[in-house]
Amino acid sequence: MMAENIGAAAPATPEGFRPKPPRAQSAPVCGEGCRVPAATPATCAGEPHVSQPVAYDGVLLLGFGGPEGQDDVIPFLRNVTAGRGIPDERLEEVAHHYRHFGGVSPINDHNRELKAALDAELAARGLDLPVHWGNRNWMPYVADALQDAVGAGRRRLLAIATSAYSSYSSCRQYREDLADAVEATGLGGQVEIDKVRQFFDHPGFITPFVDGIRTAVAELVERGITDLAADVEVLFSTHSIPDSDADRSGPPERGFGAGGAYVAQHLAVAEQIMAQLGIGSAWQLVFQSRSGPPQVPWLEPDINDALEDLPARGRKAVLIVPLGFVSDHMEVLWDLDTEALETAERLGLVALRTATPGTHPAYVSGLVDLIEERLRGTPVEERPHLTDLGPWYDVCRPGCCENKRLGFQPALAGIAP
Repeated sequence: MMAENIGAAAPATPEGFRPKPPRAQSAPVCGEGCRVPAATPATCAGEPHVSQPVAYDGVLLLGFGGPEGQDDVIPFLRNVTAGRGIPDERLEEVAHHYRHFGGVSPINDHNRELKAALDAELAARGLDLPVHWGNRNWMPYVADALQDAVGAGRRRLLAIATSAYSSYSSCRQYREDLADAVEATGLGGQVEIDKVRQFFDHPGFITPFVDGIRTAVAELVERGITDLAADVEVLFSTHSIPDSDADRSGPPERGFGAGGAYVAQHLAVAEQIMAQLGIGSAWQLVFQSRSGPPQVPWLEPDINDALEDLPARGRKAVLIVPLGFVSDHMEVLWDLDTEALETAERLGLVALRTATPGTHPAYVSGLVDLIEERLRGTPVEERPHLTDLGPWYDVCRPGCCENKRLGFQPALAGIAP
């Protein structure tokens, strides 16, 4: 796993590399009566749901980004950890999962595939809305996508983040990326940017997971595991985040309590999936990919700890469902397909990891449905949602998803606290 690289000379910077843009010092100035920076006129009043049609002329697809070769790994991790003062030697110690896969994260290719699928679906519906893709932590950056869109004459944009749930890292930070991009490009006052609602309970997001579990259940039955209620446990896995960030996720006035909207949304989606399946298996929400100092509490249980408990409860098989992820990126390939499956094998459990949405037709169609919601100004009561928590907000509410360490930074697509 390239441990021999630890402590080696600093890696060369890849040709053409540019660090990500700096943090915005302020959000674009709102006009009189506008509560949402850089928003369209229909959105700027800050209503939770926008029921006025908007003639968007482009889409911004927002990704996390990932390295595409060994020379990219450390510069990428510098971007991810910017502002924390972490030395390259320490970054190399945590780079082993990228090194294991040749320094390549699959996330960029997955987003290229998703962009192509969205372009095709939009064209099939007769919508002239080119998709411009940009990342938080790797080229092309969000600022690059914004410049590309404006260069093509597109100035009223609708953003889609490749993350379904509410929290700092899965929603608000993408909104901060938009503010950073507007300031870095100097396009304040020249573009209008809204964002689709978080889509955790949209049928287009849930259907691929239901289909994936059904496929895995059929494989278990073929392998002789037929008592699904007694022998099988379903582990819905998502990215762990600090307890402090989880507790602050979602609007404070909703009163979600411990774990905030982030945990509540995952639990509600898991319940909906299990209700659709009707297989009677036990299930639980588990977490993965924690990082940071061990003294800082993060969401638990870790998936590997949860697996350790299953044999004593009589389980023979486990289905691992990557509920927090939209594609098979590094956290799925390493933390689930490598570490969790190795744990399950050691424990004698039959283990299958189910599919992520990726470019599942229902997921692609669902994202375009979300775009059409805003194009048409679909009334909230007509918007599809499969849990009592949704449909989520078009405009993020004040005080939503604070990062305890950083506080509230400039952001678009929401009302400032």
